[in-house]
Order: sequence, then C-alpha cells, then structure tokens
Amino acid sequence: MRLKPYHFALALVGLVLGVLLSVQFKVTKETLKTPQIHRVQAVGAKIGEARADRDKKQDQISKMRAELDKMAAGVELGALREELVRSRIEAGLSGVYGPGIEVTLNDSNAVVKPGENPNLYVLHDEDILKVLNELRAAGAEALAINDQRVLATSEIRCTGPTILINRNQRLTPPFVISAIGNQENLSNSLKMRGGVIENLQFWGIQVSIKKVSQVNIPALSGTISFDYAKPTAEDRKVHE
Repeated sequence: MRLKPYHFALALVGLVLGVLLSVQFKVTKETLKTPQIHRVQAVGAKIGEARADRDKKQDQISKMRAELDKMAAGVELGALREELVRSRIEAGLSGVYGPGIEVTLNDSNAVVKPGENPNLYVLHDEDILKVLNELRAAGAEALAINDQRVLATSEIRCTGPTILINRNQRLTPPFVISAIGNQENLSNSLKMRGGVIENLQFWGIQVSIKKVSQVNIPALSGTISFDYAKPTAEDRKVHE
C-alpha cells in the first residue's frame, strides 16, 4: 500500500495535537497543585457546608414557629393568660372595676364638751383598719382609700392629722373607701348593730355608705418588692 501525501499531513496534525494536549494536561495539573487553588477550593467547600447548615436551621426555626403559633391558639396558653390576669389583679398591678360600695368617713363636727378628749371625735388609723377588715370579711375583692389601692401588704398608720398608706402616700379626711363585691353583703357588714359604723357614729364621726353600680379601683401606684421572702422548693417545682 502506497502512502499518499495527505497521510503524512494527517499524521503530522495528530502528532501536534497530542503534544498540545499533553502540555495542557501538565499545566492544569500543576495549577491545581498550587496553594492558592487549594485555598479557594477549601473556602468553597466551607461555604457549601455553611449554606447547608443554614438551610437546616431555617427549617428548624420554621417548625418551631409553627408549633409556637399552634400553642398560642391552644387551651394551655389561654389558661396561662387567665392565671396571669388573676395574679396581676391580686397583686394590685391591674386596675379593676365592678359593683360595690363607697364608704365616706370624716371627723366629727360636734362641739367637744369641756373635759372630753378631742381625739375621740377624730378618725384614727385603727378606725380605718376596722372598716377595711369588715369589708374584707364580707368578701370585698378589691379595696382603695382615696384612689390608693389597698393590698395585704398596705400599712395604715397615723402621722399627725393624716394617715400613711403604701409607705409614701399621705391621705387626709374625708376618707373615701371603695370596695368591689356584693353590695348587700358589704353594706350590711358595716351597718350591723354594735358594728364598726355604729361605734364611730356614737362619737359623731360622719359616715355615709353608697352603693355604686361601677366602682373603679386603680392599680397600685407604688412597687412591691420582696427582699427576704422566697418561694418554697415545692412552689418552684410547680412553676418549673
């Protein structure tokens, strides 16, 4: 078989292409071995891992939000909200309103006779406390004096012609005691024979009792702090 001229041309072209491919492969291999390329590849791999981790966490967040929304619309949260409202009312942190009575007390306007003790004709802290205790015993759910919320921790003290309540509120007569509760029970507890009102009126203390369809009692104006009282271990376990 005779070799024609184009056979030599084809062989030459193939040889040239082979040399070129060999050189390109070698250059590419050397390039991949350089530290810069490895660094770029490592960074790219870390970016990929970070994106995968981000997507995973985003999926977890979406699931948790869905569960939270479900709980927010559930019965358990509704019960917790009701308990929180009751607790705020009992702590005096929320203003309240409802049917009840208003008791207005003022010093006697009678003329003191010679030889009589004038202190018998003016209101004292113990008189206010007796009225408050009667109202509590009759089922008063909230109390206030001259728009100052009265709590279990509220003190009533005489300071000259005024009384001190909630540590920093000084009140002067007339004293208006507001009470929310059953109007009949509250009123009758004060008016019973030999009760606190009858004893006050004996000395001319001015007393008026008015039933009110809507008594408004504000929240505590001060703050409540417990420096020494701590919840018991059992109570902590219940709320954990």
